Amino acid sequence: MAEDEELNLEDLGKNADGEKDLTIHEEAINAETDADDDTEISRTAADLEAVFDIPVHVTAVLGKSRMRVSQLLKLGRGAVIELDRKVGEAIDIYVNNRLVARGEVVVVEDRLGVTMTEIIKSDRR
Repeated sequence: MAEDEELNLEDLGKNADGEKDLTIHEEAINAETDADDDTEISRTAADLEAVFDIPVHVTAVLGKSRMRVSQLLKLGRGAVIELDRKVGEAIDIYVNNRLVARGEVVVVEDRLGVTMTEIIKSDRR
């Protein structure tokens, strides 16, 4: 291109026939986006490695119930406390007292476990 020629922005992205040709531009954008995604994923995994050994408190809440202290003191072995959840309803999973997921109770060999069925997105970063 000669120095005295003006650059027309409408001519950018056109092929030799004057038709729009965005494939190169689109490929460049896609490659850039893919590279950003890969960088973000590897950067995040590397950043998390520093916290892998930090213990957290995980709580699975089957349900809740309210009662007076006098009622609580009357409870004995084998007492049944009615909870605010129905059978089969999802339970809440908290990590360090923060709701992070919902799940279902499962039996693993002779122990109870929890399968996470829904991750709760947080507004906080």
